Amino acid sequence: MAMSGGKDDGSPMMEINTTPLIDVMLVLLIMFIITIPVATHSVDIDLPAPAPPSNVPPPKRDKNILSVDPNGTITWNGQGLNESGLVFQIEESLKIKPEPELQFQPDAQAPYETTARVLRIIKGSGVTAFGFVGNEQYYYFGKDAAEPALK
Repeated sequence: MAMSGGKDDGSPMMEINTTPLIDVMLVLLIMFIITIPVATHSVDIDLPAPAPPSNVPPPKRDKNILSVDPNGTITWNGQGLNESGLVFQIEESLKIKPEPELQFQPDAQAPYETTARVLRIIKGSGVTAFGFVGNEQYYYFGKDAAEPALK
C-alpha cells in the first residue's frame, strides 16, 4: 500500500484515504459469507439403526410398495390413492406385527412437492421399517459411470 503525506508543497492532504476502509469491508464481507448457513430443501428421515447380528433369522415381513408417478399420483401396492388414504394405509400397516416394510419408489420425473409431502407423512407416522428402492435403475455403471443416466 502506498501512502502519501500530502502534496509536495507541504500543504495538508484534503482527501480521505479509502484503502483501509475497503480492506475492512472486504474482511467483513468474507466473515458474513462464511457464517451464512447453506440453504437446504430437504426432508430429514430418521432411519432405524441396524439390528445387531444374531444367529436367529429375522421374521419374514410383508412389504408395501409406495410410489409417486410423473403425474403426482400416489400409489400403494399399485392402487392410486390421495394423501388421506395414504395416512389410513400407513396406520393400518402399523397395526400389523411385525411391521411390514414400506418401500418408497418415486419416479425420476415425479413432482418434488408431492414426493416431499409423502415423505413428511411417512416421517410423521412413526414407520420404522422404511427404505428407498429402485434408485439404482437411474444410474449407469458402464465405462462412463461418472454421469447418472436418467431414463
